Amino acid sequence: MKVLFLHAWPEDERMWYPQLPVARELGLDAVYPSLYGRGPSIDGWAAQLLGELYDPFVVIGASMGGYCGLALARRAPERVLGLALVGARVGADGIERRRSREEMISRLRTRGYPPELADSTVPAENLATAQEAMRDRMDLTGIAASFGGPLLVCVGDADEILSVQEATEIADSALLGSVEVFPGAGHFLTLDQPERFNDVLRGFLSQWAAT
Repeated sequence: MKVLFLHAWPEDERMWYPQLPVARELGLDAVYPSLYGRGPSIDGWAAQLLGELYDPFVVIGASMGGYCGLALARRAPERVLGLALVGARVGADGIERRRSREEMISRLRTRGYPPELADSTVPAENLATAQEAMRDRMDLTGIAASFGGPLLVCVGDADEILSVQEATEIADSALLGSVEVFPGAGHFLTLDQPERFNDVLRGFLSQWAAT
C-alpha cells in the first residue's frame, strides 16, 4: 500500500527524506511528489494526484500538504484510508492571513525571495502560486469531521499558525481522531523533532503495515 507524503510551504518533497525509511520498514510504498508547478488551486492539485495514484493510500500532509490531503479526502474519500495533518488547519484563511499571503505573493513576484527564503531552491513564481492556492482554498472543516478513517493531528506547542487548542478540536470533531502534541516544536515540527515525529508516524502507519 502507498503512503503519500505531501510537503509544507516553502519546503519541498525532500523534507520527508528522514521519514521515508519508516514507511519502508513497515512494508509500505512511500510516494512523495512535489506540489509546486501544479497551478493555483489545491483542489486542482488533488485532482492531479488522484490521476497519478490508482490504489487506496494514506496521506501524511504537513501544513500546505495537509490542505491538499483534505482536498483528496473530499474528492475521493473511499481512496484515502488514513490522514495525518501535521501543523495543518482545516478551515479557510481569515482576513489577516489572506492579507499576509498577498503581501508574500507580491514580494515574491516583484522583488524575489525575502531574506528568510534566500536559500530556497524552489522558483519564486512556484512559491507565489502555491501561496495563491492556500489563500483561496476551501473550508474543509466538515471533511475532517466526517472523514471515515483514522485522522491524526500533530501540533507543536510553539506553532504560531495552529494552536494546540485548535488541533485538539479538530481531532475531537473527527470520527476516529487523535492528537499528538510536540512540546517545544514549532510549525515545522517534523524538522524540529524528527525522531519524535518518526516514532509517532511509525505508530500511525503500523495500522497498514504489510504482513
